Amino acid sequence: MKIKSYLLLACLFVITLSACKKDKSIPAPQVEMGDSKKDVEGKLNEKLSFSASVKNGVAFQQEWKLDGEVKSTDSIYEFTPITSGIYLIEYTAFNNSGTFSFLYTINVEAPVIPVTPESSMYVTKLFEYNPAPGQFINKVPGNLISAEGILGKKGMVTLGAWGGNIILGFDHTVINGEKEDIIVYGNAMGNFAEPGIIWVMQDENNNGKPDDTWYEVAGSEFGKAGYKRNYSVTYTRPTPDTDPIPWKDSDGNTGFVATNTFHKQSYFPLWITGNEYTLTGSILPSSGIDMTNPSYITSAPFAWGYADNTAGGDKIDISNAVDKDGKKVSLKGIDFIKIQTALQANMGWLGELSTEVLGVADLSLVK
Repeated sequence: MKIKSYLLLACLFVITLSACKKDKSIPAPQVEMGDSKKDVEGKLNEKLSFSASVKNGVAFQQEWKLDGEVKSTDSIYEFTPITSGIYLIEYTAFNNSGTFSFLYTINVEAPVIPVTPESSMYVTKLFEYNPAPGQFINKVPGNLISAEGILGKKGMVTLGAWGGNIILGFDHTVINGEKEDIIVYGNAMGNFAEPGIIWVMQDENNNGKPDDTWYEVAGSEFGKAGYKRNYSVTYTRPTPDTDPIPWKDSDGNTGFVATNTFHKQSYFPLWITGNEYTLTGSILPSSGIDMTNPSYITSAPFAWGYADNTAGGDKIDISNAVDKDGKKVSLKGIDFIKIQTALQANMGWLGELSTEVLGVADLSLVK
């Protein structure tokens, strides 16, 4: 039995050795790419075609990967980008003797809507008005009419307590220049600010809607103590409607948006159909609020980079936009802007801290 086993093992060794020698006698595939340029400029919604051909006629396998995912095993791969960005397309041909790889880097820039003589310096489109509860909500300046009142001109709209926000659009692309690009007008005074965080978006898919990626514009407090990203607050409808509005945040903290005797209507947005709603964004510290003298409450402005922070308006640099990981992004321009109340604070008889927006304009068109 042992002799037979040894003979069997010896035969298997010979067969395996022969197979290995046979595999090594087959050369690796020699490939010619249809386009030898590794860096390719693509256009939105325009098809790109890539091809490869093996010149030495050997047996092989092949695949095309888009951003690491196999998309085709044919010799031709066609790709149509539907959003702007950087795409990686890798072709690989391989057999037991070797591998050939070729990597394309596809750069698809976001479309730019040019400025025309008819372009407005101000935002012209209102996409969403999502205020948090507040003392002016459900009346001027905390209603839809007020939100529409800053389109194409100056007006005033309040965003309510923390997280309240408004989403607006320009009739052209605001180009990211060398200095500040946008100005947000508020009603801040020298010693009293109600800062709002600014978010920007480019129309990556060219559909005219703010459904792409929001980038936070990092201001002076970004990453400092008291600043937090991916924060949320849930507001609950009170009973009766005119009572203080309870809230609970994503850290488990609770509180109320207090009511006062000056504004006796419901502070909870009446157009919200459910009994609660949640707002999400970033929060800044309220350490700059001084209530030691109740008759003279102050709210110190931050150094730079926020709405309703500086008397006369706040100039914003698109170059300070960061992604979800806090890394700076390079945007050619932006088409949409979101402004969000950045602090959660009740200031006694003054009511909640709430960012006000009087207007938003493209600085390159401001005269």
